[in-house]
Amino acid sequence: MTENAVIENSFESAVKSVLGSAVLGLVCSRGEWTLAVKPADYFDAMTRLKVAPGLRFEQLIDLCGIDYQDYAGACMQDSRFGVVVHLLSVELNQRLRVRVLAADDSFPCISSISSIWSSAAWCEREAFDLYGVMFDGHNDLRRILTDYGFVGHPFRKDFPISGHVEMRYDAERQRVVYEPVSIEPRENTPRIVREENYGGLH
Repeated sequence: MTENAVIENSFESAVKSVLGSAVLGLVCSRGEWTLAVKPADYFDAMTRLKVAPGLRFEQLIDLCGIDYQDYAGACMQDSRFGVVVHLLSVELNQRLRVRVLAADDSFPCISSISSIWSSAAWCEREAFDLYGVMFDGHNDLRRILTDYGFVGHPFRKDFPISGHVEMRYDAERQRVVYEPVSIEPRENTPRIVREENYGGLH
């Protein structure tokens, strides 16, 4: 058995030993580990991943929302919305990707982990803003990239390309106003222009 295989087996055993039945799936692809957990186990699992002696994921590198609308059946659960978290253990030089999918597509809600890693707070606000994922326990869940009056969640796959409303500054009212989108959808066909004798054509 190679040294890498020994390390992989040791890491897999450590994760499964610490999390037990909370592990919905654990796979290693191209040297990167992905752990899937159920939403009910998410908060407890993340707490353990941070403090367990063989894991020590003290840093949250990134957290982002996901929309699996066009990938039905490709996940470990039949759910549309979820969150992917990237963790780093500086002490043990380990990385882990954690995926959790919301139980209810009509109202996707996942526990906030901002009390475990403070760096998750703004990331969760972004996932809420762009995907509409709610984070139970977040103490300041507001939009962070779009305006407070924005309608919908622009990274959802069913969000229209042109959006719902447009905004402009109204000089008479001296404020920003929202109006229905005035752009009419159109299909652009590129005009091809070739130089004379291009490619040997006459």
